[in-house]
Amino acid sequence: MADKPSVLFVCVHNAGRSQMAAAWLTHLAGDRVEVRSAGSDPGNQVNPAAVQAMAEVGIDISAETPKILTIDAVRESDVCITMGCGDTCPVFPGKRYLDWKLDDPAGRGVEAVRPIRDEIKTLVEGLITEITPTKPEATA
Repeated sequence: MADKPSVLFVCVHNAGRSQMAAAWLTHLAGDRVEVRSAGSDPGNQVNPAAVQAMAEVGIDISAETPKILTIDAVRESDVCITMGCGDTCPVFPGKRYLDWKLDDPAGRGVEAVRPIRDEIKTLVEGLITEITPTKPEATA
């Protein structure tokens, strides 16, 4: 579907913020958006505190695995959202780039991850409003 926007979330380890953001976007937008996530230096597993925090809101990310950031992933995405990965994301003309300033959940317990999870949800909700076409209301 040509009018379906695609979003790539990038953080260093692809183990916390970008995984939660991808899960929120998938959960809230459904099949209206193509979702990817990746890391510039992927970790070995998704942060267990991030998995637990998302499970608390009914979203299971326990089967996700960190993925390496590739040029193709950036090229194939309409919007690239970075979260603390500096200049590691390749830049292509015509792409939209956003940098979300979020605390890194690495090494933190679920109590510290919950506010990050909630902030990501708010940012994702705003993103959905911006990038998904609104359906025209039916006329009576």
